[in-house]
Amino acid sequence: MVNHRGSSHNHMRIASTTKFISRKQSPRTIALYIFLLFAFSIFIFVFNAGNIVEDHPAPVISIQSHPQTKFLQTADDELWDAPSRHGLRPCVKPTSRYKVKSNGGLNQMRTGISDMVAVAHIMNATLVIPRLDRRSFWQDSSTFSDIFDELHFITTLQGDLRIVRELPKELELVPRARKHFTSWSSMGYYKEMMQLWNDHQVIHVAKSDSRLANNDLPLDIQRLRCRALYHALRFSPPIESLGKKLVDRLRMRSGKYIALHLRYEKDMLAFTGCTSGLTDAESEELRIMRENTKHWKVKDINSTEQRIGGFCPLTPKEVGIFLQAIGYPPSTLIYVASGEIYGGDARLSELMSFFPNLVFKEKLATKEELNEFAKHASQSAALDYIVSLESDVFVPSYSGNMARAVEGHRRFLGHRKTITPDRKGLVRLFDELESGQLRETSSFSHLVQQMHKNRQGAPRKRKGPSPGIKGKARFRTEESFYENPYPECICSSKAV
Repeated sequence: MVNHRGSSHNHMRIASTTKFISRKQSPRTIALYIFLLFAFSIFIFVFNAGNIVEDHPAPVISIQSHPQTKFLQTADDELWDAPSRHGLRPCVKPTSRYKVKSNGGLNQMRTGISDMVAVAHIMNATLVIPRLDRRSFWQDSSTFSDIFDELHFITTLQGDLRIVRELPKELELVPRARKHFTSWSSMGYYKEMMQLWNDHQVIHVAKSDSRLANNDLPLDIQRLRCRALYHALRFSPPIESLGKKLVDRLRMRSGKYIALHLRYEKDMLAFTGCTSGLTDAESEELRIMRENTKHWKVKDINSTEQRIGGFCPLTPKEVGIFLQAIGYPPSTLIYVASGEIYGGDARLSELMSFFPNLVFKEKLATKEELNEFAKHASQSAALDYIVSLESDVFVPSYSGNMARAVEGHRRFLGHRKTITPDRKGLVRLFDELESGQLRETSSFSHLVQQMHKNRQGAPRKRKGPSPGIKGKARFRTEESFYENPYPECICSSKAV
């Protein structure tokens, strides 16, 4: 960021006029009209006074959905229809009061860049187009313009802050402040950081992820974060073009599809210490990988405790059981957004036994189309992001960065259906089904559906910190702003 003295402020006023046609009425008639209008207003107020809730229990019918297994399945409309948005719409325009190096994988970079846009605005600075992290686990050499539409990013935010492609030559050799801003910081923190301009003209921000608080920020700062993430950070034209082609090809196959973000890669299992269903040799391989990865701080992990606590990604087999219990038939088209599945085709076959109609981008696109993105993990992930965003139903098997980013974006676009598995609750049911405690599989299906009736992406406010946790640690337990930008960036149709 570069010190930038002076700023411009845009003010917007919205005026509307309404014409009424009137004629003379008797006093008794006028009184009657007023009474009826008052009664109708009371009815509307009572009808809408309750808190916005998730979905209502869905009607169910018993069907045969898998060989020798009976499950309850919701009616077809309930499986595919998005939850009611209750008249809400995206809100990113400034209110009338409105006056970096990026690290991590694709979605960590996207949210980090959005945070730095807001920080630069707060600190009255010019933002230099970020240099992306090439030394992370992904080892991706992509530049900003390889992944994002750079010109669109600059022009979309030109009313909010000045953005330049490179540091001006006259500032290349000046002493600069190298700063690690504190995670989840407030507006006041960055106002204090403005004292750095007294001695420096350039601040080098080493880390950009989670640098802003999730809550208690001014409304216009929150909306600026949304404008940056959902409007300005559009993917580069080649990525956007192929992503839309993949969506069109899926629609031509089935009309409707589920996007499944299947987090079952080797690094994910090693990091979380989750080994349920794996062989001893596979478990040992993951332990060695975790031991040899220096920046993973926790080495000794109890896999059983992790699973019972709901901290493990669902296995491919568990995903199959879950989706079938929700009510989706075996013919359902499922796009699998993932890296290389640990265990390969053998483990993936456990999901295919329930849902054989699985599709990967490698099957939808030609080799020539994918060549441009080969060996670029972030660009490949961007394709999965587009297909997941546009899906009829999005289901993440684990709550990682991409799952949270896609869920938040789908909420922003109209609360598109997103089914978030209750992994802790499901593990208990899986074990009861396996042990025979649940003798009727229809009972299992009913319990799964009831467990998830309020986990399908309907409007709700962000969750606060877990009870009993104090200090900075509480911020880690809050729901991310980018996972659920309601209510700051999603408001009723009547709101400004």
